Amino acid sequence: MATIIEATPSTFDELIANELPVVIDFWAPWCGPCRTLGPVIEQLADELEGKIVVAKCNVDENQDLAMKYGVMSIPTVVMLKGGTEVMRSVGAVPKPKLQADIEAHL
Repeated sequence: MATIIEATPSTFDELIANELPVVIDFWAPWCGPCRTLGPVIEQLADELEGKIVVAKCNVDENQDLAMKYGVMSIPTVVMLKGGTEVMRSVGAVPKPKLQADIEAHL
């Protein structure tokens, strides 16, 4: 099972410095669509292990990170390569769509 990193201000710089693309799921525990997307993120972390790094960012606890990335609604999934955003998905999208969006940037 792939490791999913908790994205916080203290872990963020090291996270985005990773050589692999970083996929960050901005979510909150009270968000129904976020709970729907959570298992999809976990499956993609397992299936794409070694190709991407996956992180989850609780927007209630890390509002500054959500604001930095312009997260206006959740769930929002952002993919970074070299610290630069290359992909964004908003809402609880189906796994094939999210997987295709991520794989298009590998």
